[in-house]
Amino acid sequence: MTDILYGAPLSLYSGKARAYLDWKGIDYEERLSTPDVYRTVIVPSVGRPVIPVMQTADGRIIQDTTCIIDHYEALAPEPSVYPQGPRQRLAALLLEAFGDEWLVIPAMHYRWNYNEEWAYSEFGTVALPDGTPEEQYALGKERAGPFRGSLPMLGVTPETIPAIESAYEALLADLSAHFEQHDFLLGSRPSIGDLGFIGPLYAHLYRDPASGEIMERLAPRVAAWVRRMVEVGTPGSGHFLDDDTLPDTLRPILARQMAEQVPHLQQVAAMLGEWASANEGDEPPRALGMAGFTMQGTEGQRLAFPFSLWMLQRALDYYRSLDAEGQAACDALLSEIGGDAFANFDLPVRLTFTDHRLRIQH
Repeated sequence: MTDILYGAPLSLYSGKARAYLDWKGIDYEERLSTPDVYRTVIVPSVGRPVIPVMQTADGRIIQDTTCIIDHYEALAPEPSVYPQGPRQRLAALLLEAFGDEWLVIPAMHYRWNYNEEWAYSEFGTVALPDGTPEEQYALGKERAGPFRGSLPMLGVTPETIPAIESAYEALLADLSAHFEQHDFLLGSRPSIGDLGFIGPLYAHLYRDPASGEIMERLAPRVAAWVRRMVEVGTPGSGHFLDDDTLPDTLRPILARQMAEQVPHLQQVAAMLGEWASANEGDEPPRALGMAGFTMQGTEGQRLAFPFSLWMLQRALDYYRSLDAEGQAACDALLSEIGGDAFANFDLPVRLTFTDHRLRIQH
């Protein structure tokens, strides 16, 4: 039996897992996450309908892309998607959290406000692979309703949409300047940061037709990077930049993360601390209520997801584990990108992700 990835072409996080498995040269088979797969494999194993899910040859189930990646990294540490230099590694971990947890905002906006009809058919091809186009569209519209309806909870409202589009176009411009000089974020090899970005930038913002036209028109170098990520030529190839070099072209992108995502997550952390103080048990809700965010000077509200804190905690743990020399190198970087809030981030409780569940560590 070979390893099996249960996912879907339109799934943001399936795109991340698939890109890693292909670059790593893993022998696996991808299967569509049809209703039968959810009923017989995913829900009985994980407890909820979620993709991607990896089933290893020995029957183990792994859910969440970061856990999937780290499973295979432990089996075959080299070549790794984790750089060894402190600045490169911290930047890669930060960018993974940025892509995974923050770029979902433009990804969902562009899918449902630019590609809605197309997306219904895509959902239908997964839910009813053998149906007619008309049947697929009808079922897809029914199944996709909760996704379409989630936009306000994710911070996508008529008031915030201009800022979301402005921020996304600015990000495309920054990435274009970077990819003029480098094939990937940190050299000629994809890092965990590239993998965080590929989920939203491929599965939604490149693959969805109207969004893909925007990317090709505004940022053809970003579109070319997407193709390098998903059409792997030589698995395991390439190198990170020598001497822990961090390209200057990444600094505006990291600065955007520090300005937009980190202040929002500090609010989420405070809310999680309050929840933990007021509730017994170690499994927080998927969302803690609404928390504020600011993008391009526009204020909005979105759900406060504790899971996003677990992703940021990975970067915090690495940063705080460094020796004096490594931390000094990272402090210099954080100073350049407005990262004081990250360096001093107050996480009132620690989080773990085990057995497909986010938990507070006691």
